[in-house]
Amino acid sequence: MQAPQEIIYHKIAHTLEVVWPEQRFSLPAELLRVYSPSAEVRGHSSEQRTLQTGKKHVGISQVEAVGNYAIRIAFNDGHDTGIYAWEYLYDLGENQEQYWQEYLSELKQANASRLPAVPVGTWQPPEPS
Repeated sequence: MQAPQEIIYHKIAHTLEVVWPEQRFSLPAELLRVYSPSAEVRGHSSEQRTLQTGKKHVGISQVEAVGNYAIRIAFNDGHDTGIYAWEYLYDLGENQEQYWQEYLSELKQANASRLPAVPVGTWQPPEPS
């Protein structure tokens, strides 16, 4: 598969726009993060895949070319080991709704949340002025 013509990160919307001659996808950073092709997320088989939770507000801090076949995406939560081949990005775009529904279903089944966990006891009210 040929490389996309353009890859644009929309920081406010947290979406990565990937443009091919015949198709344009707007991929949420959260979807890219939870379906990262890294061993840390995917494991070495489908049974080893780790459900990613608390990623609703994740953003992308860097996109870097990997040869002529892929990009490496660094996320603002520190994850940066996923190499996204053009075919994989195209598949995520084309089947985005299906992947999103599977993700939401897995979260529900695990009684987990898209929202980041806030450690109890760390929040302090502001000092009165």
